[in-house]
Amino acid sequence: PGSQPATAPGMPYGSPQQVPGTYQGRWQGAGNYGFQAQPMGVPGGFVVPPVQNQPTMDGAIWMPIPPSIPNCPPGLEYLTQIDQVLIHQQLELLEVVIGFEVNNKYELKNALGQRVYFAAEDTDCLTRNCCGPSRPFTIRITDNLGREVIRLQRPLRCSACCCPCCLQELEVQAPPGNTIGYVVQNWHVCLPKFTIQDEKRTDILKITGPCVVCRCCEDVNFEVKSVDETCIVGKISKQWTGLARELFTDTDNFGVSFPMDLDVKMKAVMIGACFLIVSYLF
Repeated sequence: PGSQPATAPGMPYGSPQQVPGTYQGRWQGAGNYGFQAQPMGVPGGFVVPPVQNQPTMDGAIWMPIPPSIPNCPPGLEYLTQIDQVLIHQQLELLEVVIGFEVNNKYELKNALGQRVYFAAEDTDCLTRNCCGPSRPFTIRITDNLGREVIRLQRPLRCSACCCPCCLQELEVQAPPGNTIGYVVQNWHVCLPKFTIQDEKRTDILKITGPCVVCRCCEDVNFEVKSVDETCIVGKISKQWTGLARELFTDTDNFGVSFPMDLDVKMKAVMIGACFLIVSYLF
């Protein structure tokens, strides 16, 4: 009999997915932190939809639609094929000219510059302009079919670091209405620290930022670590965009990198962590 497909190590997310070929677990030595191999080829029996890689009306080129994958939330199949996401906040003329806070919009791209998702904030005018960066929000993330595949919800919380009883939190749903994880702030006297949790509130990953996040003329990096903080497995970065843009606008570019074989749900939660860091610290 031929060799059987390998499966990923036991994970806290139900039965592991089947992986074509031999599983090369780059992160097996890091222990059980929610890593799960993802199929990179097209499993037998699946029909690949037509490639939709044409520019849209705004000139964006979308990443081709991947095939459906069992046990993968619809719309997260894109994340099985990438190990980084580049997040570009769109420049809003009204904010630049008169400083009026509008709903933020973002493009999420892969390393080839293809758009993977489009994200838009859904917050009322009064909340945006009265609460500023401390505001609660809902961010809806859609794919190239216009489906809302990820929803991020941030409740109103205290923004003072000296108040450890009411720290920042973000809930990640995929699809909307189905919670897949949380990002919670950990109190620390000088460092921005967060924990990525699954839907059962089990700690999966840790995030640690620098003591001073407003560094000039260089990127600001947040390390994503294993739950015991002994192994760096990814990074969330704010990219320096130039003096003029940094001084006169609040639009930013961010990058999220993660292991290719990280469970897609945790990849989505890491993207949510980036949006929480964007809103809270920048």
